[in-house]
Amino acid sequence: MPEQPDVEVAATRPARPHRELMDDGRTRREVLTYQRRGSRLTPKLQAAWDAHADAWLIPEDAVEEPGFEFAGWFGREAPLVVEIGGGVGEATAALAARRPEVNVLSLEVWLPGVAESMARVAAAGAANVRFSTVDAVWTFEHLLAPASISELWTFFPDPWHKKRHHKRRLVTAANAALIASRLAPGASWRLATDWAEYAEQMREVLDAEPQLVGGIVERWEERPVTKFERKGLAKDRTITDLRYERVT
Repeated sequence: MPEQPDVEVAATRPARPHRELMDDGRTRREVLTYQRRGSRLTPKLQAAWDAHADAWLIPEDAVEEPGFEFAGWFGREAPLVVEIGGGVGEATAALAARRPEVNVLSLEVWLPGVAESMARVAAAGAANVRFSTVDAVWTFEHLLAPASISELWTFFPDPWHKKRHHKRRLVTAANAALIASRLAPGASWRLATDWAEYAEQMREVLDAEPQLVGGIVERWEERPVTKFERKGLAKDRTITDLRYERVT
């Protein structure tokens, strides 16, 4: 059985990190890999939210409860697939529908995106997806046990293309080490981006992570063409797919 995360820490640390406590007692804003956008829902998205959120959305305060486990929210024990940044759920719905035997946890902070994702998942007939709006890095650190993930998807993460914002990118050395530790041996981390410079950074960071082996690969045929990919192609950007595997 995989090692369980420290539930005492998970029960006391805020689930929505905004400020970091420094050694001298002062606080500073934490560097997050995302920026929360508007949460207003159109009538169509509100209808999707009302229809599915009670069953599929994990409340943010639930993760602070002692003994929290994702399996309970799926109602079954099954291999866990995690998606970081599900967007509007195009890939989520298509890939989850093809994998009814796994539990799919989609981490997305943008509420309209979550609502649209739920609508797409419902239309695809997939009942194996749960959504969380809690920070992905915090989730990996406090809620996911080492070697507990059977597959990870990160498609078109925010490139934070301005140099001064590169520290906010998801794929950094520290995050890669944390995320890799949560993959089971042999589990895959699949990524895609339409920013060539970010693709190169991803490759450099992940190549240097001793828990991982892999690199740039041909486009994953199972991954549907999403609106983010279409935008990139419309601007003549090259789409780069990467696949890494946990080896240690």
